[in-house]
Amino acid sequence: MISVTDILENFTQHEKLAIRVITNSSEHLPNEVYERLFKPHRKAHYFFVFIHKGYSTHSVDLNKITISEGQLLFVLPHQIHLLSTDNNEIDFFKLTFDETCLTLLPKSFLFLINPLNTQVLTFDNDTRQRVKTIFEILSQLLQTKNREADLILTNLNTLLTEFNLSYFKNKQEITSIKSSISKFIQFKLVVESELTEQNSIQSIADKLALTSNSLYHIVRTYSGLSPKEFITN
Repeated sequence: MISVTDILENFTQHEKLAIRVITNSSEHLPNEVYERLFKPHRKAHYFFVFIHKGYSTHSVDLNKITISEGQLLFVLPHQIHLLSTDNNEIDFFKLTFDETCLTLLPKSFLFLINPLNTQVLTFDNDTRQRVKTIFEILSQLLQTKNREADLILTNLNTLLTEFNLSYFKNKQEITSIKSSISKFIQFKLVVESELTEQNSIQSIADKLALTSNSLYHIVRTYSGLSPKEFITN
């Protein structure tokens, strides 16, 4: 498995934020970078590709996924991704940003935990046009490396809000998963705040008032990893 952790840092489009938006008509990455991306690699950042025209095929955690017009694929950190090699003529936007960008936004987005275990969003016509417009604005703003960070983050927040609303089309879905998501978030906080203490899985489960089996199920559901793998990563 190759490492691509430095790619976004080396080719970011903003002087303060690790974020990048590219289109089929924008400047592309150097060939040596593409040679690395066209091999299976573990993502270090959040990655999104929105298809406005045509189709694109990707591999995520060894699963083949094809998205077409009006659809978006998102890939989470630590997932194994293989970029599309499709030769069809497509109009697309690709967005990449790191965890720091996410923490600077005014709210959190539950869809990034992927509780419904689906990474393809299909937009209705109105949402599709709004998403395209916001991508265009972000792309334009990022043409200037010292553009005000607040402008970038405001539009990123709006874009992720559109994604979150499309992900949870039924509000009852949110209610039904709130409890387990809350436990997963608590698990993440314990891991991040007490990482140097080398807590056992059982001790973390006890802190969350869960059995070790319940903790395993929750973490596996929302991260695709076992608790031990999550802590190691």
